[in-house]
Amino acid sequence: MIERIDARAIANLILLDAWERRFVVTNLKLQKLLFLCHAFLLVEKNKDLVRGDFVAWKFGPVHQDVYDAFKKFGSRAINELAVKFNPITEQKTPISPVEDQDVHDVVNKVVAFYGSWSPSELVTLTHAEEGPWDVVVKAADENANVGLRIGSKLIEQRFKYLWFGAKRVLTDEELNEDEPLVA
Repeated sequence: MIERIDARAIANLILLDAWERRFVVTNLKLQKLLFLCHAFLLVEKNKDLVRGDFVAWKFGPVHQDVYDAFKKFGSRAINELAVKFNPITEQKTPISPVEDQDVHDVVNKVVAFYGSWSPSELVTLTHAEEGPWDVVVKAADENANVGLRIGSKLIEQRFKYLWFGAKRVLTDEELNEDEPLVA
């Protein structure tokens, strides 16, 4: 059984895999790769990957813990791993690496396929009509959804729309994840 994992540990695993392939990863791109890893594991193994929820921000799904860990990079390439910070002792310690082989396999698959995509291409993918992000944003117009949470059940049910509803669109415009969605 796969236990839900600290999202920062998965982010670190994604970064290590991407760096090995010489892919540049920004916070925005990392968020989308993390979301795709979570979705793939839900669909393939019916298991949640990360602790905590994704939320709908302007440029797609975001995991707040990972955003906070890497926000200092802005839209620049991330060049270090996330660490744990103890505010009382002000000590930084490494985050325990992920040992589960299923998790390594899904991260490897996602990074191999999507790692070369630009952040804007990944935003287009995660904004697919009837996909999880789109459903949450549209529902927010009519119903309350505190924080615009994108739950795992919805991700699992709607993930198929990411395949059929999005086209890979090349653009030079670099997006910045520093904007939560204002519904």
